Amino acid sequence: MTQLDLNLLVTLDVLLSEGSVVGAAQRLHLSASAMSRALARLRAATGDPLLVRAGRGLVPTPRALELRDRVRQVVDAAESLLRPALKLDLKSLQRTFTIRSSEGFAETFGPRLMARVHAQAPHVRLWFVPKPDKDSTPLRDGAVDLETGVISAAMGPELRTIGLFRDRFVGVVRAGHALTRGKITPDRYARANHVLISRRGLETGAVDEALEMLGLARNFGVTVGGFAPAIALARDTDLVATVPERHTRRLFEGMHSFELPMSVREFTISLLWHPRLEADPGHRWLRTLVLSECADDHGVRVDGGPSSLSQ
Repeated sequence: MTQLDLNLLVTLDVLLSEGSVVGAAQRLHLSASAMSRALARLRAATGDPLLVRAGRGLVPTPRALELRDRVRQVVDAAESLLRPALKLDLKSLQRTFTIRSSEGFAETFGPRLMARVHAQAPHVRLWFVPKPDKDSTPLRDGAVDLETGVISAAMGPELRTIGLFRDRFVGVVRAGHALTRGKITPDRYARANHVLISRRGLETGAVDEALEMLGLARNFGVTVGGFAPAIALARDTDLVATVPERHTRRLFEGMHSFELPMSVREFTISLLWHPRLEADPGHRWLRTLVLSECADDHGVRVDGGPSSLSQ
């Protein structure tokens, strides 16, 4: 099968519009001889003369007249595909964006983010899905539009990232817990009964490393796979949950939280997306809203490097 040169469609469109080899050549910035060769190829491809001499000029054949409008439509359609995207019309935008995040992000930032989205784009839907791991495949294959989390070496190097906010670990206990009274020392904190949060099977994290430097270790009564169950257990027992303060703030409302009595490094929660969506107008608009919401909520957005959400 002979491969079709789509440039011939543009040439044919201009030839039929100009009705002149010289005029078409000038319009396409070609020599008259190059345009004559193109016309010869078009005649061979269509099996029709297309333009025939009449006096000093050229007139289209019936076949050329039949093709003229159709060729114009095809060329217009091709050009529209290659033009930059038109200005985004948020009022008519109908789209579902999938955001992958750990527990607490949707609860903390979702209500105000949804309000902003629906005020600007009433037909847009947000779908928050859980983030059980740091696998970048959902971003690569298009199952997820945006993801939040701490940047790690396990993530794809091609991903685009920007810092949303800085966060830190805090202790969370029920109202009336013994740690709501008196000074909390590293020893007192370590001796309490803790709920361990381990989403990837790890038994220690940044908090335990800080305690180890002081010769201390936490006492774990139970292990769970996420922030939400840890906070739920701490709400109704004497267990202590150690969780990201800003990320899970809405989850521990009504409980007592306290600053950890030892130095534990802060970390940056970032926004991640695949580069194929970098220039997408709708995606760019949503990224801006998420960045704005996190900045408004915490005062300032920051860019930061990798750390760990393991506590």
